[in-house]
Amino acid sequence: MKTYKELQEEANKKAREELKVGLSMLTEGHRRFFKKMYSHEDLDADINNIVDSLPNDRIGWAMQQVKNSLIKMGLIK
Repeated sequence: MKTYKELQEEANKKAREELKVGLSMLTEGHRRFFKKMYSHEDLDADINNIVDSLPNDRIGWAMQQVKNSLIKMGLIK
């Protein structure tokens, strides 16, 4: 049986993977805005590295923002 911490780490890893997929579907402008929100000190950073370095408590909000953008673009419902 896995510990709560192990399960949480797995969930965060899966969420980061989903976030990367969502970001890859967005326009460059959307990704640039994401970088401004989450990596304003280094706008040239790789988007995947930014996602990997997000604090766990910000993953949910980042996912919601990306999901909202995908909905507005008509890419998901």
